[in-house]
Amino acid sequence: MRNKKIVTILLFLLPAVGLLAQNAKLDWVSKVGARPFTPSTKIFSANDYGAVNDGQTLSSPFIQKAIDACAAKGGGIVTLKPGTYVSGSLFLKDKVNLRIDKGVLILGSQNFDDYPEMDTRIAGIEMKWPSALINIINAKNATVSGQGVINARGKFCWDKYWTMRKDYDAKGLRWIVDYDAKRVRTLLVQNSSDINITGLTFKNAGFWTVQLLYSHHITVDGLIIKNNEDGNGPRQDGIDVYSSSLILVQNCDIDCNDDNFCLKAGRDWDGLRVNKPTEYVVIRKSIARKGAGLVTLGSETSGGIRHVLATDLTANHTDNGLRIKSATTRGGTIEDIYFQNCTMDSLKNVFSFTLNWNPSYSYSELPKGYNYETIPAHWKSMLQKVTPVERGIPHAKDIYVSNLKVTNAQTIFTASGLDQSWLTNFVYSNSSFTGDIMGLMEFTKEWKFNNVSFSVQKNKPVAKPQSREVEERLKQ
Repeated sequence: MRNKKIVTILLFLLPAVGLLAQNAKLDWVSKVGARPFTPSTKIFSANDYGAVNDGQTLSSPFIQKAIDACAAKGGGIVTLKPGTYVSGSLFLKDKVNLRIDKGVLILGSQNFDDYPEMDTRIAGIEMKWPSALINIINAKNATVSGQGVINARGKFCWDKYWTMRKDYDAKGLRWIVDYDAKRVRTLLVQNSSDINITGLTFKNAGFWTVQLLYSHHITVDGLIIKNNEDGNGPRQDGIDVYSSSLILVQNCDIDCNDDNFCLKAGRDWDGLRVNKPTEYVVIRKSIARKGAGLVTLGSETSGGIRHVLATDLTANHTDNGLRIKSATTRGGTIEDIYFQNCTMDSLKNVFSFTLNWNPSYSYSELPKGYNYETIPAHWKSMLQKVTPVERGIPHAKDIYVSNLKVTNAQTIFTASGLDQSWLTNFVYSNSSFTGDIMGLMEFTKEWKFNNVSFSVQKNKPVAKPQSREVEERLKQ
């Protein structure tokens, strides 16, 4: 038994009528997800086109032939016989359902040449990047489904990254190494609509596992993501919703080494140029295990992140519960976020909010000795200054947290706004928290609590003087 002082704080501050008004703002929820369509049930067996289930032969050219034939006939279902298939990039088309059934294992190729480069957006900027293992680009009514397994075998990407990272860190280039390493994503949806991704198990992503980019009306349902079987790969996000809208993510179970469910909208000058928001997103009935955040908003916030409902979620041994991160060159506003009906245990931070995240990664500066005229185009995008400076200041406001049960947390609040951008109107209701310390709040205002209890093991200050409003309430 730990010999620590237990401090319990009860807060009753917010009128209940305010909560009813908040719920009225969620009338968009029923509109998210892929819209119904009637698919063809005609079967196209990839094995009939040459795919080999021996776990050694590169079968992506033959699977692609089946996909192309299916699309040419107006759509249908592409199947694979049970067994193990090695694949590079595949590209789905309109009305094609790539069905990976139980007993089918897709192994990602270990050869970068099997993932041709394409125009895309990655980690906040538009640039050339390897295509994903499975790609749905400029498509409608496409589906990836089944109870099979896709193992990206991403260690070849991780090894490349860590080798480059050591060299880049020594040269003052931490800010660009993630972009130069060009690691392979597992599944990409880009510029598409009415897409379903259901049922599959994904393992060992080389980089992000599922990215939804510049798309709308997408359903992601029942995915299992296990990115820890072959070691700890860097930045293996689970599901990234990126400058997309009307998205439904549900019934998923994610164990990864970075953000579990993540919403993004562009980075710095390039993100502000594109200026596409992530909005109208529902994440529900899902689990986060190991990872950096149950729900993370940012750090790429330039286009804005708004109208989000995250509900009926579970986090076990996840680093953070609700995470907001940005930087003073990102810009954008995070607003109208609902985080509710969640159970979380053994987190490092229940709430982690910062508008000046990870400076060594977030801020780009070209070291001496480099000629600006000869550096790659994506380096120049990263180095382009945001003007006026005020345009790069991010904002976070109107966050509604309710019906949480949190146990065994290390820290409940790590919240830091900026002198020029305070964290405003964060509303907490009907929740209980137990943990070691309350933590820190600075540059916060209009935070409200209704029927909220905190039980902490250590009586440390909850806030710096910048948060006198909350500090004084907690003294009552």
